[in-house]
Amino acid sequence: RGGLGPQAHADDPERGQCPVPALSHHGRQRPMLLQTATLLGVLVLGFGYFWLLVPSPEARLQQLGLFCSTFTISMYLSPLADLAKVIQTKSTQRLSFSLTIATLLTSASWTLYGFQLRDPYIMVPNLPGILTSFIRLWLFWKYSQGQDRNYPLLQT
Repeated sequence: RGGLGPQAHADDPERGQCPVPALSHHGRQRPMLLQTATLLGVLVLGFGYFWLLVPSPEARLQQLGLFCSTFTISMYLSPLADLAKVIQTKSTQRLSFSLTIATLLTSASWTLYGFQLRDPYIMVPNLPGILTSFIRLWLFWKYSQGQDRNYPLLQT
């Protein structure tokens, strides 16, 4: 009776097993958790590589800039699958208008900052953010007729 684990109080109706609502959908989260853990592992391995295997601080800084630029570009290109679905369904409901505007403003700001510093590691990775933001804005304009007008484009 004094055992631990999920079966410890299974025979006692007052203290028996109860499903936890927040965990009832954990099966659907497994692929996302695996992807997140994989990306986190790549990040940790990358930083470990830079600090342990690249002795020169100048070379470390150059390679770290390239590494971070690659991650930034992949972040901006990741919504391309959603863009294909938007075109296929002719609906922008899966896109966030406010996130599109925030991405455009952030990417443009970092690009201008990198341009002022003449730093390609800041400037170049943010160009895809500007490009994909303009593509998403065009999709909002093109497919905002009819059914997608039932939600506000900008929420306050």
